[in-house]
Amino acid sequence: MQSTIKRPVEASGILGLGGDLQVYRLGLGAMRITGPGIWGPPADHGEAIATLRRAVELGVNFIDTADAYGPRVSEELIAEALYPYPKGLVIATKGGLERSGPGAWSPNGRPQHLRSALEGSLKRLRLERVDVYQFHRPDPKVRFEDSVGELARFREEGKVHHVGLSNVTAEQLAQAQKIVPIVSVQNRYNLEQRASEEMVDECARQGLAFLPWNPLSVGNLAGPGGPIGQIAQRYNAAPRQIALAWLLQRSGTMLAIPGTGSVPHLEENAMAATIKLAREEYEAIDRASSPHGAVR
Repeated sequence: MQSTIKRPVEASGILGLGGDLQVYRLGLGAMRITGPGIWGPPADHGEAIATLRRAVELGVNFIDTADAYGPRVSEELIAEALYPYPKGLVIATKGGLERSGPGAWSPNGRPQHLRSALEGSLKRLRLERVDVYQFHRPDPKVRFEDSVGELARFREEGKVHHVGLSNVTAEQLAQAQKIVPIVSVQNRYNLEQRASEEMVDECARQGLAFLPWNPLSVGNLAGPGGPIGQIAQRYNAAPRQIALAWLLQRSGTMLAIPGTGSVPHLEENAMAATIKLAREEYEAIDRASSPHGAVR
């Protein structure tokens, strides 16, 4: 299925973040506009810039990034491609991870590190305030309350508008909410890895955005005899388009952020917002991918 609709992302529907930010439920993850191993500049700088600009043309008004992507490269490219930012574009970034090389990620939740990370993100993104600032990953060496408390201070200082969490448990979400209002949770979730099932439901119950990272993984479901491959043929679509369509139907507060550094892949992902699975198709995929065979 190719991009034949001018702004297909709008078909994903609107989600309110924190009550005042209105975003379409299909955004862009800006991790893969960097180099291999999420390290250094992209192999094709022009394609990365074109991907970001094309995303906005397709209707994307939510871009997710982090200081650790590159590191720093993703944020720099976003500013280069899109600043001054179009009205209504929401940029979410993250802090709490350090990089020592390609594929290497180390948590650092020390308040002083988070403050340094935020200041760097503001400078690179050319912003006075980040729309949504997310704690990238809890640090086992630092009290969770200390890390989240620093994000609360950022919000009080006006440097952060809304606070989000990433890679957290339900207990950590509840713990953080005693310190600062939380508008989003970003955990790994896809048709192959559904460990965050209860978190998806909890976010829906509370009206929080759930951002599934690595959303396109489908495992064996796209193989011979798998439901995704069969359904994709009916829609003349790619399996990952069906995976995205399923995610968007899984929860009304799902905010999918597939990542890519390629314009053709971006356009393909965007068209997934226009696919509305029949109930029996949704249930067939759900049964095949859920370890419990439950239909939700």
